[in-house]
Amino acid sequence: MNTTARAPLARLIVLGIDAASPDLLERWMADGSLPNLVALVARGASSRLKGVEGFFIGSTWPSMYTGTNPAEHGVHYLLELVRGTYALRESVHGDFVQRPAFWRALSDAGQRVAILDVPLTRLERELNGVQIVEWGGHDSLFGFRTRPPTLEREILERFGPHPVGSTCDATNRSPADYAEFAARLERGAASKGQLSRHILAQGGWDLFMQVFTEAHCAGHQCWHLHDTAHPAHDAAAVRAAGNPMRRAYIAIDREIGAIVETEPNAQVVVFSAHSMSHWYGAQFLLHDLLVKLGASVAKPTPRAAASAQVLGALRGVWRHLPTGVRAAIKRARIAFAPPTPVVAPRPAFAADVLRSRCFVHPNGLAVGGIRLNRIGREPNGLLTPGAETEEFVTWLSAALLDIVDERTGHALVKRVTRTATLYQGEHLDLLPDLLVEWSDATATGSTNIADGMNSRIRATSPLIGVVEGANEFGRTGEHRPSGWMVAAGPGITPGTLAMAPALVDLAPTLSAMLGVEDRNASGRVIGELLGR
Repeated sequence: MNTTARAPLARLIVLGIDAASPDLLERWMADGSLPNLVALVARGASSRLKGVEGFFIGSTWPSMYTGTNPAEHGVHYLLELVRGTYALRESVHGDFVQRPAFWRALSDAGQRVAILDVPLTRLERELNGVQIVEWGGHDSLFGFRTRPPTLEREILERFGPHPVGSTCDATNRSPADYAEFAARLERGAASKGQLSRHILAQGGWDLFMQVFTEAHCAGHQCWHLHDTAHPAHDAAAVRAAGNPMRRAYIAIDREIGAIVETEPNAQVVVFSAHSMSHWYGAQFLLHDLLVKLGASVAKPTPRAAASAQVLGALRGVWRHLPTGVRAAIKRARIAFAPPTPVVAPRPAFAADVLRSRCFVHPNGLAVGGIRLNRIGREPNGLLTPGAETEEFVTWLSAALLDIVDERTGHALVKRVTRTATLYQGEHLDLLPDLLVEWSDATATGSTNIADGMNSRIRATSPLIGVVEGANEFGRTGEHRPSGWMVAAGPGITPGTLAMAPALVDLAPTLSAMLGVEDRNASGRVIGELLGR
C-alpha cells in the first residue's frame, strides 16, 4: 500500500464570479440550482461584501486586488484626466493601477502563484508563476497575453479562443441569437473550468486564482430576459433561450464544484466583487442638464449645433422605424457601403472647459461624475477655492436633486456626494469632485432593444424647464456596488460573518491566509478567516 502523501495542487484557491448578483446567488442557492455554492456555504464562512461606493464600474477590480481605494490606486474609470490639463486619455495609456496587486507580495516572498483572467489587470513584468490576461475577460484592454509567453500558444492549441470572444456587447439580438449567446456563455464557463483544472494540475501552487466573467456578460446583455418587470422583457426570447443569466450561473457553479473537488484540502474563497441589476438613470443627459443650469457651457459651434439638430431629428425617425426595417437597412448599408478605415475619436470633455464652472467627468453610466473648474488646480480655473466653491457645490447639488423624472414623477437624482468625503489618497485630484447617483427606482430601456420601450427620459425642474433624450446604449443590466463571498477549508469556522467586510479587505486577507503581510493594502484583514 502506497502511503506517500500527495503534494497539494494548491494551498489557496480563489474563484471570482464577476458581477454576480448576491440576491440571485442566494435565490438560486435556496432553490438548489447552485449546489456547489450551497456546499461551500454549509462548511464555510459567508457574507455580503461592501463595494466601492461611487466608482463601481472601472475601479472595482483594481480596488479588490490592491486592497486600496480609488484615490490611492488612481483608477476610477477607463478614461482618466491627464493631471494638470483638460485632456482625457484611456487609463491603460497612463500609469493605470498605481498600487501593486496582492499577488506581487506573495511572489516576492517566494510563493508560487497562478493568476488567471482577473479583470482589469496588465501582465506583470516578473512573477513567480503564471498569469493569463484577457483570454476570457469581459473588458478587452490589453488583449490576450500570458506569462510565460509560450503559455498563450498552448492555451489556443488545447482550448482555442474563448467561446464568447473579446466582447459580448451586441444590439437587436433575435430570440435565436439569445439562445446561441446563452449557449456560448455555458461553453465559456466550461472552457474556463477545463483550463483552470489544466493549470491547477501542474501542482505546487500557493495561490491559484481564476475569475469567471461569463456572469458579467450575461448580466449586461440579458437582464431583461431574467426580469419579467423589465420594459424590454421578451417572452419569445425566453422561450428560445430560457434565462441566460441563470444558465450562466449554473454553468459557473458546476465548474466551481469541479475545481474545488480537485483539491479537497485547500482553503477556498469564492466571491463576487460587485453586483448587477437593471440598467437605470440618465447619464446621457447629465451634460445637457449642467448646460441648462448654467454650470457648463456647450462646446459646439452654431454650424455644428445645426448639424446636431438634424442628426437628432434623423435619430428620432430611425427610432420609430419597425425593428425589421432597421435591420434590413443595416444589412444593406454593410453590403453596399465601401470599406472605410475606423479611426476612434480621441476622448474629450463634452463642455467648453475654458468657460464652464464645472463639467461632466466620465465615470461610467451608473454614477455620474462632475469636475469643478477650480482656480489653482485646473489650467484655467473659474471657481475660487473656499467660500465660492462651497456655495456653488451647495447650489448645484440642490438644483440636481430638484430635477424630476416625468416617467415616475419622482426625483431623477438620488444623491450628490463629494468624493473627498468618501476617499482620501495621493490621486484624489484625478477623480471627479462630485458623484451624481441616479435614482434606480425604474429601469431605463434602450433604443436598440424592444423598440426603445422606456428608453426616453424627460427631466424637468423650475430651473431647467424640460431636458429630454433617449438611452442609445444597448445593455439592459447595470452594476451595483455590493458583492458576496464565502470562504471554506481548514481553519475556517462555518457561519455568517458578524460584519460585512469591504471589498478592499480581500487582498490583505488572502495574503495573510498564506502567511504574508501585504504592506501596500489599506484594507483590514478579515480575522474570522484566520481563526482570530
